Amino acid sequence: MTERRARGEPARQVPRAEVCETHTAIVFFAGDHAYKFKKPVDLGFVDYTTVSARRTACEREVALNRRFAPDVYPGLGEIRSPDAEEPEPLVVMRRMPADRKLSRLVREGGAVDDVLRAVARQLAAWHTKAPRGREVDEQGTRDALSARWEAGFAQVRPMAADGFVPEGVEEVEQLVRRYLAGRKGLFDSRIEQGRVVDGHGDLLAEDIFCLDDGPRILDCLEFDDHLRYVDGLDDAAFLAMDLEQLGAPEAAAYFLARYSEYSGDPAPASLWHHYVAYRAFVRAKVSLIQARQGAPDAESAARRLVSAALRHLRTSAVGMTLVGGLPGSGKSTLAGALADRLGITLLSSDRLRKELAGLPAEQSAAADYGEGLYTPEWTARTYSTLLERAAALLSSGESVVLDATWTDPGERDVALRVAERADADLVALHCHVPDDVSAARLSARTPGVSDADLDVAQAMAAREAPWPEAVPVDTSGLLESAVAQALAAVRPWGTGQAPVFRRPYMEPD
Repeated sequence: MTERRARGEPARQVPRAEVCETHTAIVFFAGDHAYKFKKPVDLGFVDYTTVSARRTACEREVALNRRFAPDVYPGLGEIRSPDAEEPEPLVVMRRMPADRKLSRLVREGGAVDDVLRAVARQLAAWHTKAPRGREVDEQGTRDALSARWEAGFAQVRPMAADGFVPEGVEEVEQLVRRYLAGRKGLFDSRIEQGRVVDGHGDLLAEDIFCLDDGPRILDCLEFDDHLRYVDGLDDAAFLAMDLEQLGAPEAAAYFLARYSEYSGDPAPASLWHHYVAYRAFVRAKVSLIQARQGAPDAESAARRLVSAALRHLRTSAVGMTLVGGLPGSGKSTLAGALADRLGITLLSSDRLRKELAGLPAEQSAAADYGEGLYTPEWTARTYSTLLERAAALLSSGESVVLDATWTDPGERDVALRVAERADADLVALHCHVPDDVSAARLSARTPGVSDADLDVAQAMAAREAPWPEAVPVDTSGLLESAVAQALAAVRPWGTGQAPVFRRPYMEPD
């Protein structure tokens, strides 16, 4: 009996500590602080069975998280027990207000642009000064990323026998392998640019707190350094994926756009989508494991995440679209509109031909068919350079639209080989209109990038070889109708795609 009770006084109400438990730790929330204990477990990827190992893990957690939120991690503490030979270490943290979690604000539909802008700025600032080196770079190679994907596939595949694997996983595997196969140069350039860093590794909206004096980013990945050695885009893509899963795709796109701005990162949009897909698939794998263990809603979560991964991988697929046709067929107008709609790079043979000749694009170089800048030699040089530039862009993860007549089957064959070497999808579109429509267009054409007149068009038509592989596109009507036909050929799975994260470079029309 306490002295207070002996005097007949009411017992003082001591607030109970809140407890949160994970598979590796127990966190007690009491007053203004939180105290995290490591469990004495050996899970394979972590071994905390000794006090020494738990102390090292606590020290590591404090040191790594101070990089993002120094005022939230005062340091280490310990509890001494009469029965224990050594005191038990624990991580001491400043307690964050649960109602200021970014995840909660997003679910409630709160305004989060300012917070996301601040998080993007903070993450980009850390990436600028983050540790780098050979060991870090090794985790950013194409082969390292491929190995992580393949390990995930190997874990998911056996679950198919139990009926737990959602539809679409097989296509995910195919799209991942095709993208990575042709993009070694992209990942090598990322390393050369110093884009692979010791980052956060586990950037979730649940662990970001939106305080009046700025966000606090907590709980970075500390148990395996290699999983924290990531491309900066991969680090940012984790939060973008999480925001999408919280039902805020616009917030995800906004966050990545701001990160791109603050980091000065010229990465192609395809790489953003690939990393978001990777993060979604990793979480899908975890959900599938939980589903097998009987966790409620885990199976539906896995389906949703696999669908998200597939959507992003389809959007990230690198492709080369040939838009061809005779002069007056509307091919250049369609090519420009299609590149605009898809947000990809446009390369024009008319512009390139004059660039090679040292002429402004708008300066006339009109000549009879096969003369001047339009001799077979000049045309061969133009197409060769056009495809060289396309190959470099494809290797870098950029999809391209190539605007040219493509009347020569030999040039089409070269284009096919370029796409095959880059593991890129090739789509050919052949624009056509009635003769009277093309004649009227050419007669009304003012001097500009294209020099072909009606006589040249008729000469080309007489020599044009069949193009059975191309998808015919009627360009005699409204432009929007022609664009819809083109989009159906380029993206046969439909118009649904992942959010556009930023405006990529596009050659002037």
